[in-house]
Amino acid sequence: MSYLTGRSSQPTNEQRHIADNDRRTQERFWLGILIGLHIVLCCVSLVYLANDRIPHLFDAAMFHIRYDPSRLYVAILVAAVFTLFAPLFALARFSFGYFIGFYFYTMVLGYLWIACFSDLNYNHPLAQLSAVASAAAFLLPALFIVSPIRQTYALSERAFDWLLASFFLLGIVTVAISSTYSFQFVGIEHIYEYRNKMESPALLRYLVGITSSTLLPFAFAGFVARRAYWRSAAVIVLLVFFYPITYSKLALFAPCWIVALLILLKWVKARAAVILSLLVPLLTGILLISLFGQHAASYFSLVNFRMIAIPSVAMDVYHDFFATHDLTYFCQMSPLKRVMGCPYQDQLSIVMQNAYKLGYFNASLFATEGIASVGTFYAPFAVFICGLVIALGNRLSADLPPNFILLSGAIIPQIVLNVPLATTLLTHGLGLLFLLWYVTPRTIFELQPREAALVG
Repeated sequence: MSYLTGRSSQPTNEQRHIADNDRRTQERFWLGILIGLHIVLCCVSLVYLANDRIPHLFDAAMFHIRYDPSRLYVAILVAAVFTLFAPLFALARFSFGYFIGFYFYTMVLGYLWIACFSDLNYNHPLAQLSAVASAAAFLLPALFIVSPIRQTYALSERAFDWLLASFFLLGIVTVAISSTYSFQFVGIEHIYEYRNKMESPALLRYLVGITSSTLLPFAFAGFVARRAYWRSAAVIVLLVFFYPITYSKLALFAPCWIVALLILLKWVKARAAVILSLLVPLLTGILLISLFGQHAASYFSLVNFRMIAIPSVAMDVYHDFFATHDLTYFCQMSPLKRVMGCPYQDQLSIVMQNAYKLGYFNASLFATEGIASVGTFYAPFAVFICGLVIALGNRLSADLPPNFILLSGAIIPQIVLNVPLATTLLTHGLGLLFLLWYVTPRTIFELQPREAALVG
């Protein structure tokens, strides 16, 4: 009846403002529910692990994952205190730092729980306090430094399309050359046997890491943005072939991971997708092991233990080792090792294997750039610098669509949980990804006239 009254049926600016506030409040409420559920599931999963539900696949006690009912109240109190940081993820807008930050939040939460029961001999309260301070030092810049850097150079749309095609062709060449050194589909239980026998040039190993971790996921996201769906599917197929040349669990599941994120983004927004990307696999593992016991052991071991618990275990082990051994002062970085004295000639993964016999696993920036390099007390300062580096990535990608950032950086959070930041920037191409985000033409995300009409 607006044409009779002469009044406009369009909502006023005040009405739009109220509607936007209501929408944001509702979205934050549901994000809070998801985060709270995720925190509970993380703790429940660690209790399941400590109870040796699958002793034939791993020994939880050997990895110092323990549970003592008499200390449960301490663990709950510590986890509850750390939960005070959770609202940051409901308040902050999506960014690359949000993506990585939530994974690190989960890792630190797991460490705080494990440390309450750990039998390793170091100052646990001091280490836990350091871990909380490190988490805060990382999250504040990583979540809230998001202002865009003015784009002084951008690729043309045609050059961008050529770049995507070049990354795909480079991936094919990389797989073809690598397959001349090793190529065989093997079961997960046998990958270490084959990996220890691999011999290939260092340059090729770097190319494999950068291509599979950064260039191909970026190409996938670019093809999806350009609606070149057959090409994006071809990228997923190509990623499958990195497993038989690397014998890496990450390479095996990377294609499924990227597709799962794409599906999530069809149903929820980017922030909820980040939370669900960990919550759903975690919950699935708990349900499967509860319902089917040993028949679900492989999934529970791979996801709940290897993917989610091991980065937390690494913090526990690094705190213990460097409480009684020399710090590295960043000499674990190859360029620095050549110009400064270093107490360790081997990589830290080898040092840890020799000391604890837990396998050759690296650790995140919290453990390497933090604990190992400067010690428990000064770790938050080193981690803060790492947070600023991630914030730079936020700024270089600030005006890109969240879905594009999430898909093109899909593999990086899984890497930084287990690899130092310096290694991720160089060997896995995170620094290159920052540059690619910066030069990506923003015009490819603008709606065409026909699409704009449909949306309107």
